[in-house]
Amino acid sequence: MRDSASTVRYRIVLGIGLSVLALLASCSSGSAPPSDSVLTQDGGGGPSGPAGSGVSVDRAVAHLEALQRIADESGGNRASGTRGYDASVDYAVSVLRQANLEVSTPTYELSADDREDGGGPARPRNVIAQTRGGDPRHVVMVGAHLDSVAEGPGIVDDGSGVAAILEIATRLATAPPGSNTVRFALFGSEETGLQGSSSYVESLSAAEREKVMLYLNVDMIASPNAGYLVQGGTGEELEETGPPGSAEVAQVLIDNLARTGVTPERIPFVGDDETPFVEAGIPSAGAENGDHEPKTAEQAQAWGGQAGKVYDPCYHEACDRVDNVNRVVFDRYLRAVADTVAHYAAPQNALTR
Repeated sequence: MRDSASTVRYRIVLGIGLSVLALLASCSSGSAPPSDSVLTQDGGGGPSGPAGSGVSVDRAVAHLEALQRIADESGGNRASGTRGYDASVDYAVSVLRQANLEVSTPTYELSADDREDGGGPARPRNVIAQTRGGDPRHVVMVGAHLDSVAEGPGIVDDGSGVAAILEIATRLATAPPGSNTVRFALFGSEETGLQGSSSYVESLSAAEREKVMLYLNVDMIASPNAGYLVQGGTGEELEETGPPGSAEVAQVLIDNLARTGVTPERIPFVGDDETPFVEAGIPSAGAENGDHEPKTAEQAQAWGGQAGKVYDPCYHEACDRVDNVNRVVFDRYLRAVADTVAHYAAPQNALTR
């Protein structure tokens, strides 16, 4: 997540429904999710229940550990234009190809000023993967940024989004007959100006853009003092609310988070990788749980955690490592994002643009 100077006023969303169709949902009932009023790393699998039962937080954490190893072996970071970023691309491609998804690595231009260590490739790679089968006229797209800042390994920001997408992709590699196509994106250079996502959207023809039903951005979903925040459908300007349809996508994500036992807040977009999709008129939503801003007393009362303390004290710092991850929060977002993707993968839930 890029640092933003804007201050966002959060609004509580009330009256959240508790049931959303999801291909990954189980028919069995589960026990109530554990409280995360004391935000520590959960040694188990996190909350149990029907939402997102096809995904595993333990498998997702294994991806975080792999990204941590890459950073440790690459000077402490995975910033775009560095060997750590290139190794992160190779790792993600390997995971996605082993899951039998269609994978490509389109490149984009990176100026010398943007190349963190003065070396590395001038044309870094994005990672784009897609389910085999499915209706190519209706594409559900979910993405995260693969790069970190130069100051640290970027495990919460945004290894958590990357790991969630890798886990969801491996569970949904082959689309069932009649379903919509699902496309997974890992973008570079988010931290230095959205070059990866902007280049990708610009590369799409008008016809290809029209096939993208929606874009769901996943940026920071495991902060230690986290909020439960959803972007899309609120704000004063188009860049804050998203195009028509954004509120609907955000509401599905809100409903799926509610199924894990929390009531999220809906907030405006602040200029992350969803921006080029919003500018292209593609309905968009965002999953994120806060960075350098303090948690309010009202939020701490609703969700637990420490009022007056920032969501993530290791945001853009060297301490943003695996032990900075809140597994309970990560598990809830992982399952909610999985169910949101699965909801829109169902042909009867195609979003009309």
